Amino acid sequence: MRNLNRVHLTSLRAVEAVGRLGNLAAAADELGVTPGAVSQQVQRAEEALGRSLFSREAKGLRLTPLGAEVCERLTAGMRELSRGVALAERRAHGVLTISIAPIFASKWLVWKLDGFRKVDPDIRVRIDADVGLVDPNTADVDACIRVGRGKYPGVKAEWMLDQEVFPVCNPRLAQSLKKPSDLANVPIIRDRYAMFEWDVWLKPNGLDASILGEGPVYSDGALGLDAAIAGQGVFLAWEPLASYALASGQAVAPFPDRYPTGESYWFVTGETARGNPHVTRFRDWLTAELQSSVGGISGRPQPSPEDTRHPPEDR
Repeated sequence: MRNLNRVHLTSLRAVEAVGRLGNLAAAADELGVTPGAVSQQVQRAEEALGRSLFSREAKGLRLTPLGAEVCERLTAGMRELSRGVALAERRAHGVLTISIAPIFASKWLVWKLDGFRKVDPDIRVRIDADVGLVDPNTADVDACIRVGRGKYPGVKAEWMLDQEVFPVCNPRLAQSLKKPSDLANVPIIRDRYAMFEWDVWLKPNGLDASILGEGPVYSDGALGLDAAIAGQGVFLAWEPLASYALASGQAVAPFPDRYPTGESYWFVTGETARGNPHVTRFRDWLTAELQSSVGGISGRPQPSPEDTRHPPEDR
């Protein structure tokens, strides 16, 4: 990295900002200096490098082909520097950033986080709720909570809880459900994008989805649960989605049987991430809370490291 000694970081920041934003004024605004100062820093970088990165035109600066290639790499480098600074700040202030699906966050975690604050008040948890898959090796997060088979490439995935499904409805509707075949006589709420079918629960009971009638269809599991609470029908739910609704009496599970979907909840961290005691304490607390929410787990073997490498079919 000796070549970095020839060019001041301030000059490189100016080159990157102008190249990314397209003009001196925007770069100056982002950097908190005047356009003239930015122009001077760009010129200093070009002089130090012995190459022109921008062509001077009537409308302003335009990247040369070499400048475009240099700026692409500078932007990637500045992004990594920013992440490094953010990581140091989070460690210094005890901030833990967790990427998690919005449904998991809203229906379960927000109701539990106060318990973690009491256990470990020195750690502040920041929730990044997003349906997209985040790569903990490159994203500005400390860990991700994912549902799937735990076989993500290039990360460390630690099992927390198997996903099991079961019907739920409001207490009044439950009075008409004495046996599984009674589901044929009530509206069935469906999640359009569910990763499993009703047969996961019906087939172990000697039934199949052909007995099910019509009912409302939603594009989100949280909405399906809310519809069940409102009395619109029976919804095939899972833990931890239905945890709070069941505990508060808003919904009931009319049948005791729960059956696995083949997917689980996983605590995902970067493959090369160094040990962070904050992450470890949060993982241990989260796993214990998840397992206690379904009455504990018995005899479930932990996956071996080689089982955690597979195309990212999970979510």
